[in-house]
Amino acid sequence: MKTLWAPWRLSYVENPDSRKNCLFCENATLEGRDERRGALVLRVTENAVVIMNLFPYASGNLMVAPRDHTADLGGMAESAAAALMGELQLAVRVLERAYSPHGMNIGVNLGRSAGAGVADHLHWHLVPRWQGDTNFMPLIAETRVISQHLEEAYDRLLPLFEEMGARRGEVSA
Repeated sequence: MKTLWAPWRLSYVENPDSRKNCLFCENATLEGRDERRGALVLRVTENAVVIMNLFPYASGNLMVAPRDHTADLGGMAESAAAALMGELQLAVRVLERAYSPHGMNIGVNLGRSAGAGVADHLHWHLVPRWQGDTNFMPLIAETRVISQHLEEAYDRLLPLFEEMGARRGEVSA
């Protein structure tokens, strides 16, 4: 039997609620390129933040969240919701260009009982999918195999967010 090591997950598994500040709010304020890269922040605008998932379901798993700290999707101003949808659309286009997935799961979990890991700040997960990308590992070994290192994925995605976001006339904050 072979062992698949993932020691970086231990602190998350043992203390899932240990973060004192909201990861979306905290990471949206990072200024330097190195700081943002370390936190896997790909894009920050007036209305949204795009961050790679530190514990991805697949290569390219992104999260898009509003800048405002809110869990109330129905209570968002229409202009903020529209701007957020624009960021979701941009993220889809970037993932399509970077990875050529056959499909994509996009979802938001409203509330902890619905599965939200960060229940007090709305965020959408975007998970690229490919035909045949499921295998025996999740079913038999209860293990996911991610085929690309997070920093390598970041380096692939960041230039596309910069290029495609600039085409829209928007610059990351």
